[in-house]
Amino acid sequence: QVQLVESGGGLVKPGGSLRLSCAASGFIFTLYHVGWYRQGPGQQRELVAEISNGGKANYADSVKGRFTISRENAKNTVYLQMNGLKPEDTAVYYCKAKRIMLEEVHWGQGTQVTVSS
Repeated sequence: QVQLVESGGGLVKPGGSLRLSCAASGFIFTLYHVGWYRQGPGQQRELVAEISNGGKANYADSVKGRFTISRENAKNTVYLQMNGLKPEDTAVYYCKAKRIMLEEVHWGQGTQVTVSS
């Protein structure tokens, strides 16, 4: 019963902020790298940000300086703080967990983020 559940998406105006959450259950969260990916209409899924089990973060150039990924292991949750949102950030955002040292990967169902006036 591995499960990743995203929340926090919605409609926001350009320049606004959103905080996405991904709640994990059914596996040992501390043994996984986690990340956020997004997929816009007609686009391929792309990496937004990722964070290792040790807390090292990596960001796509398009979101660097605007987005912050973090994890709270005690709550089995990863967050994505999104500031200075732009229309091009509009996409379905997915949470991913990858087991360290192994190829095991789990995906959430996604949450819609729409940035529009």
